Amino acid sequence: MSAHIAYLDGPRLRRSLVAACEYTRQQRQELNRINVFPVPDGDTGTNLGLTVEAIADRLRRNRDRAVSAVADDAAEAALLGARGNSGMMLSHFLVGFAAHLKGRERVDPRGFAEALGRGIDNLYNALDNPVEGTILTVIRDTANAAKESSATDFLPCVDRLVDAARESLERTPSLLPVLEAAGVVDAGGRGFVHMLEGVLLLINGDPIVASGDETDYAHVPAAVAEVEYPGNEEQYRYCTEALVRGEGLPASAVVREELRRHGDSIIVVSTGALLKVHVHTDGPEGVFSYLRTLGRLATKKAEDMRAQHAAARHGGGGHQTLVRRPFAIVTDSGNDLPEDIIRAHGIHVVPVVLVDGGRPLRDGIDITAEEFHEKMRDAGGELPTTSQPPPQAFVDGFARAAEDGDQILGVVLGSGVSGTFGSAQAAARTFEEAPVHLFDSCGVSILEGLLVLKAAELAESGASAGEILAELSRVRGQSGIFATVDTFDRLLHSGRVGKGQAWFGGMLGVKPILSLTGEGKVVPVGKVIGRKKVLPAVLGLLEDRIPAGARKLRFGVVHVGCPEIVEEVSAALHARYGDVDILGGPTAPIFATHLGLGAWCLAYMVED
Repeated sequence: MSAHIAYLDGPRLRRSLVAACEYTRQQRQELNRINVFPVPDGDTGTNLGLTVEAIADRLRRNRDRAVSAVADDAAEAALLGARGNSGMMLSHFLVGFAAHLKGRERVDPRGFAEALGRGIDNLYNALDNPVEGTILTVIRDTANAAKESSATDFLPCVDRLVDAARESLERTPSLLPVLEAAGVVDAGGRGFVHMLEGVLLLINGDPIVASGDETDYAHVPAAVAEVEYPGNEEQYRYCTEALVRGEGLPASAVVREELRRHGDSIIVVSTGALLKVHVHTDGPEGVFSYLRTLGRLATKKAEDMRAQHAAARHGGGGHQTLVRRPFAIVTDSGNDLPEDIIRAHGIHVVPVVLVDGGRPLRDGIDITAEEFHEKMRDAGGELPTTSQPPPQAFVDGFARAAEDGDQILGVVLGSGVSGTFGSAQAAARTFEEAPVHLFDSCGVSILEGLLVLKAAELAESGASAGEILAELSRVRGQSGIFATVDTFDRLLHSGRVGKGQAWFGGMLGVKPILSLTGEGKVVPVGKVIGRKKVLPAVLGLLEDRIPAGARKLRFGVVHVGCPEIVEEVSAALHARYGDVDILGGPTAPIFATHLGLGAWCLAYMVED
């Protein structure tokens, strides 16, 4: 870094935020251990870590030169990835911060201080019941220090902000009796201090790596394990979060007023066509039903805070004991779940590998589904081949998951269509850091994804490993998927049909419909002549599969380069089955390369 930094532009802000997020993510176990407010459920580090990971992942792909564009990208990523009280508050702060920088190419220390002030004002105005002694206080004191500074150079400015944040953090126990009683500072506030420390490490040219030394509070046993659940103060059981997408969404104040009927600890973040909600409640479904009246409910989750606290107390011993969620969910990148859902539930994804001219590409990391679909449009016939993840990739995935969960639950691509499940089994046999429970989805694409999502929801509800696996098995027995292709090009290229079949089918406009058996084997279940007949035929097959009287249904619709089909199929499903959850998006390269452009899949899950 330069000896004098007079301004921040897009690249400088991006590097600073990535360093801040990476350093904070490394501290999540410490933050979990000292998490006693508002509920001692030991997940502040996990939630804040997942929030900043979403920001860093987005910014690593950002190439904007303007500071405003980078700030906007960070704010949106924070909003989409926000988890827990601290993550939601951080996202609200960043939304205000970005709003002040709108239209600017660069910003000096004075303008930066003003943006911090706008961020904290935005945060205070959004909270239903601001509580001092939390991340809120630490951010405010930091913003005030920036406002009072006369520095024209970011180097001394950042030094001063770090000092102010640390001083504010040290005062948090005097503001919150529960912190003082446990002998710790606020976990969310400490997370914000770590963000600033990450920026300072970057400026000083130091590695963005946690020192590994014991912290000031490392002598304290896992505080969350020593604190009783605050049954008198915290009357609600489920930490409930949701993301709504849509036009004309109501103002945050309107949504907060309605949510007061359902619970407390309410945070509502609204920006453009996105609305993110956090509330503690005993009736998550009532919250979700209300939010569906506002727009499309893109993600929803409800974690049992009492079960989390019980798990943390069970695991809490000395300061070396990790405080984690009961379960971490692992899957492969063939699951086709939208990124919003992956982020919301903290699901760990092991990428399937594509081989492009001898060069390996990690699905979802080196190439996205949309990029692959565009590549299909331009390719003359040669496309990357697919390769299952090696066992080591699952070992690495299990290791990341073990940092967040006491046990690991893997829901993997069906063994009947891929060797991916075998790789996961081989990895599980050698993995010793945490128990691994594997479930063969006997599915592909969004059918696998629906089962992954179900596993995450069951884990969040406090179910045991045996209960989760049994319920997944039951639900898989009454769920399925249909796939249809528009052309035979990719099936011909992969050798799945012969030249004669492809020619004849193409001439007649034949559209085959494929499905999976309960064991995960691909079987043809129908064919029609012409595109217009495909959807009615698939809906007819679906009608035959779904038991009469079934009420608890969930669907998934994915496509290869034809996003308009998602809306068309979703409208037909809503017309027939009412207000049901429907997940939609592009399908992963490992399926797209075999199905071809214009193909689409409809998965269904019967849960009752």
